[in-house]
Amino acid sequence: MPRIAIELSYDGTAYHGWQRQPNASSVQQVLEEQFSRIFQEDISMMGCGRTDTGVHARHFIAHFDAEAIPGNNLIFRLNNMLPADISIHKLYKVHPKFHARFNATERSYSYYISTEKDAFSRFHQFTVYRKLDLNKMNDACVILKKHVDFGAFCKSKSQNKTNRCEIRHALWTQHDNLIRFDITADRFLRNMVRAIVGTMIEVGENKLTLSGFDEVIQSQNREEAGYSVPARGLFLENVVYNQENWKEIDSQ
Repeated sequence: MPRIAIELSYDGTAYHGWQRQPNASSVQQVLEEQFSRIFQEDISMMGCGRTDTGVHARHFIAHFDAEAIPGNNLIFRLNNMLPADISIHKLYKVHPKFHARFNATERSYSYYISTEKDAFSRFHQFTVYRKLDLNKMNDACVILKKHVDFGAFCKSKSQNKTNRCEIRHALWTQHDNLIRFDITADRFLRNMVRAIVGTMIEVGENKLTLSGFDEVIQSQNREEAGYSVPARGLFLENVVYNQENWKEIDSQ
């Protein structure tokens, strides 16, 4: 059975995250239903991560196995059947043991903050009217990259084997009324980025010192960190793999 990798993007506003839920709509459920119709068999997918309710993805990878690949113009046909908030970009034949979650070597997220009300981006940004000191927040990024254990930013009662992550990039930037936080790591814990952003906002508001931020991380205690910002401002921007032997199925 060929194993197929899907490169897709989605607006998470209408979904309860990627993963199937018993009584709620998810991106995985919608994709599996439509792929099953096209492939004329039951399709079960595995995603590169479990984005939470309301989180978006510009670049998401999933994989599945199928008996056969049905005809030409597959991407065009799938996109016609899928809702407007999910887009398929590419399909690849991959190694039979490829795994969308476990073979990823790096993930990048961005979080978007608006400094004024924006009627057109209310589902994709978090509004903070208070002035933020981005210089201090970037100093906090330097501190962040010195650590490897991020239990302080992990959702309570998460059953992780380890809270260790290698943060390779973290930076705050601002253009006009839009503030953006970019972060890249080998892996992320559940709710980690939103908890980091919420804690760094406290640094930017001078409610938390840089030494206090360092102490929060060292505590490995979620109760010591700041609040989790809303999901709507969070985007999975990129997932990196060794793409050797990936063969594109069709372009459109």
